[in-house]
Parts: sequence; structure tokens; C-alpha cells
Amino acid sequence: MKYWWVNHKQTSRQEIAGGYLWSPKRESNGNRSQYYDFMREARPGDVVVSFANARIGHFGIITGFPLSAPKPEEFGHTGAYWSDDGWLVPVSWAEVDTPFRPKDNIKDLRALLPKRYAPIQQTGNGNQKAYLTKIDGALFEELRRLGQFDPNLVDVDVSIAVDDQFTDRIENKIQSQVEIDQSLSDTEKKGIIKARRGQGIFRRNVELQEQCCRVTGLADPRLLTASHIKPWRSCETAHERLDGSNGLLLAPHVDRLFDIGLISFKQGGNVLVSDTLTEHSLKALALNWAIEAGVGRFSDTQEVYLEYHRSEIFLG
Repeated sequence: MKYWWVNHKQTSRQEIAGGYLWSPKRESNGNRSQYYDFMREARPGDVVVSFANARIGHFGIITGFPLSAPKPEEFGHTGAYWSDDGWLVPVSWAEVDTPFRPKDNIKDLRALLPKRYAPIQQTGNGNQKAYLTKIDGALFEELRRLGQFDPNLVDVDVSIAVDDQFTDRIENKIQSQVEIDQSLSDTEKKGIIKARRGQGIFRRNVELQEQCCRVTGLADPRLLTASHIKPWRSCETAHERLDGSNGLLLAPHVDRLFDIGLISFKQGGNVLVSDTLTEHSLKALALNWAIEAGVGRFSDTQEVYLEYHRSEIFLG
């Protein structure tokens, strides 16, 4: 279990009401930020402390793996300069019994603040550049004591199924946008919407390049899923959503692992495995032989999408 602190004055209302955290992947100038990169390290069961309007008023339990997701519509004009491409982490939030200002308790907290990427300054004022940052157990225990908060009282279902709720919510909004897009014909709209579920022209395009599941060798088309490499929700154009090079035919359990970023592939066919998968899980899923032998080389056009998956989806 890890402990996190989030500074989210601008978006705390939407994030707490919606049950998530969201950040862009990069700063407005295109540079990487460790405070945003920390989002990829969050895991189900981790605890997060909410700091907004100079107070700690909520604690939360992370309930799902990070998702690559567009900026939530409910943000409105907030963060208008942020990129729309971001990370979403599902969280079950609860109010603390005694909201408090860290600045009023800075004498007790100062020595416990992390040396790097501290969420607040030594004075107790917020760190303007910080969003999500890691804290240790000692600081969390002091914050828990001040807020009189018991994490065990949070009603939480730490389950990958929670991810599906957020994915469906995001993709339903994108589908609505596709349906009213005047630049697309009705035929194009139908194709793009079917591609969301790995159906229609997208599946046919994938089948021109892939004949079986790379990992299991399963070749029965009735049992294979046409899976996007760069997720449907993250695609920027209709071409990306329908491109056969942006797809693989995968057995259902492999599709699940790939979709949530627990496995990925290098162009040469090496299988990448997230550190969240145990050796027991790998054996139970019969993935060991594919990890040892590889799954065959991918094309240069597939590699364009695989590079995105490795850098933006894979939870290594």
C-alpha cells in the first residue's frame, strides 16, 4: 500500500463528487511533470489525502488502475490551458471527521514532509506546482490523527470492475460527440461506433493483419476479441479508430490484461508484464511460455500504436 497527497483546489468539487482524480499527462509547455507521472503509480487499495482550499477535508481509497482518459467534461472552463489527454484514477472518497488546515499544524508536520516533491512548503502554504505526490506512512498517520479518520470505515470495492464504469462513462460521451459530428457521414459514424466494441469494419481491418491471438495461439474467430492498441477513447481521428494496424486479435483474458495495461509488447515480440501481476497469476493465466518465447514481430505500422501503448497505457 502507498500513501498519496493530492492538491486539487481547482477540481476538488468535481473529482470528489465523481469519485476520481484526473490530471493532464504533461504540463502546458509539453514537459513531463513528476506530479502527473505519479498518477501512473497509483494502485487499487492505496490511500489518498485531499488538500483543497488550504484544508484537508477528505481521504480516499483508490479503487482501480490508472486509465488514459480525456479531460472530464464537468471541469468546464477550469484548466482550459490543460491538455485534454490525461490520467484518471478511480477513488472512493469520504469526509474526515475533523477538517483541518495543515498550516495550523505545520510544527508537527514539517519534519515529516518528503524531501522531494513535497505537497506543501515548509511554511505550510501549498506547493503551487504539485498535484499528486507520494507521502510516507508516518506523515499519513499524523494526518489521519489530526482528521480523526479511519480508512477502514470507507465503503469501497477495490475491483477492476470499477474501471469499466469509468471507461463506459468516458466512451459514452465520446460516442455522443461522434453521433452529432457533421463532418462524418452516417456510414462513417456507424463504423466508428461499432469499432468501440471491436466490431464492423475495424474488426475486418484487423483480421487482414492478424489471424490468431499472439499470446495463446487461439485461432477460433468466435472466441477472439478485436482489441484496439491505442484505446478507442484515446484515438484522435476516425482513421485511428478504424485502422487495422491499431488492433490485435486476442483471447478474452489477454484482451483484458492488455486493455488495462497489465501487459504490453515490444515490436520484436517480447512480452512486457506489469509488476502488479504475480508469478502465480502468470502461471494461472498460462502466460509463461509466451513471455519466454515471445509472440512474433509486429509491423512498423503496428509499432506506432504499440509505442503509445507502452508509454501511455502499460503499467510497468
